[in-house]
Amino acid sequence: MAVNDKSEKSLSKYESRRSFLQKTCAAAASASLIGTSKSWAGANDRIRTAVCGVHGQGWTHIRSLNGIEGVEVAAICDIDERELRRRSTDIEKEGWKKPQPYWDVRRLLEDDSIDAISIATPNHWHTLIAIWACQAGKDVYVEKPLSHNVWEGRQLVKAARKYGRIVQHGTQSRTSEAVQEGIRRLQEGLIGEVYMAKGMCYKWRDTIGYAPDEAVPDGVHYDLWMGPAPERPFSRNRFHYNWHWQWPYGNGDIGNQGVHEMDIARWGLGVGLPSKIQAMGGHFMFKDDQTTPNVLLATMEYPEEKKMLVFEVRHWITNHEGGIGEGPDNTVGNIFYGSEGYMCIAANRYWTVLGKEREPGPKRDGTSAHIYHFQNFIDTLRSRVKDGLNSECIEGHYSSALCHLSNIAYRTGTTIEFDPESETIKGDRDARKLLDDSDRGYRREFEVPSRV
Repeated sequence: MAVNDKSEKSLSKYESRRSFLQKTCAAAASASLIGTSKSWAGANDRIRTAVCGVHGQGWTHIRSLNGIEGVEVAAICDIDERELRRRSTDIEKEGWKKPQPYWDVRRLLEDDSIDAISIATPNHWHTLIAIWACQAGKDVYVEKPLSHNVWEGRQLVKAARKYGRIVQHGTQSRTSEAVQEGIRRLQEGLIGEVYMAKGMCYKWRDTIGYAPDEAVPDGVHYDLWMGPAPERPFSRNRFHYNWHWQWPYGNGDIGNQGVHEMDIARWGLGVGLPSKIQAMGGHFMFKDDQTTPNVLLATMEYPEEKKMLVFEVRHWITNHEGGIGEGPDNTVGNIFYGSEGYMCIAANRYWTVLGKEREPGPKRDGTSAHIYHFQNFIDTLRSRVKDGLNSECIEGHYSSALCHLSNIAYRTGTTIEFDPESETIKGDRDARKLLDDSDRGYRREFEVPSRV
């Protein structure tokens, strides 16, 4: 069964395929009734977009969207008014039209002139903003990971289906022509029977040190920044970028850089969710405020497909593997192992080594696919055919879920027995709570809806 077929089968517990198609068509046709003035007015109309979260990756979103013909970044949103002013100045220097600034995403979503939003906020906000946007009749480009936990990802898939929205996940390697060719040749049998993929995220990550609690900086709407996460005092180690290394907001490097490679590994193996997950690791060498591991080794078993997925995070000084990376570079990519050789995919290129003699095989170099991934989103927004997306939200949900399940296995120190169809953990009560962070709960007014 193809991966997309499995995706729809997994969705069937919520709605039949026939019902899903009826609802999708109805939602697309009547989008004007759910918060926007048009489902899509016409292929030649200008698309007005908004970028949520502009401190880091959001600037790439702004540049990519403004670089596409017929697209305008009409609004930007960030809880830090200092960042809004900085990006407005950057946009003016580029000669682009000045966008409307918002610091509250709820006010942005009330703007009926906005057709689509892209989300580059901290991870704990990804799903909630995306669901709110779907409910407001807006299409969504959401950064990786799609969700902060497994349950959130499924809720976003349900929302996209219910409201007939186009939702693209920010794993842009799926739009790289070189990577697409590598995956195709892999699945055609170039290296024989593929039995294992190993994803790697070996990145130079220095200590974040310690940062005390302090007063909230002027211009920062910190209560909104916390959003769904538990209330805590402000600290610079729980704010710009370093939130990645704190459990309430981020998912460690496996959910940061690693989700890209996890997505490629799953794609190449042709699998969805695993049945068994194990993970070990720790926060080694540095003593600081980080709560996520900087070393992690996770294994995922697919007994039905007779395949295994292995993922490893390392920090600081380490070796390269399979020719991925050289010198002081990071080692970030995937190795696929087959009966007739192995294939490496890294940095939008692939190469192969074949036979017992390890002879060089087919290869292809590529370039960054980031802007083309946004182009794919815009093209699909116009066509309204979600199958045109290279990284539709169900794929983002599955790949993000692998990262979350690995973190659950690490945090509980147990082997996770998982039911891929119902997306539930068997037996382990503590592990089950981490599927939706039920121990943590959501703050009032920022609950991810249980019914979308």
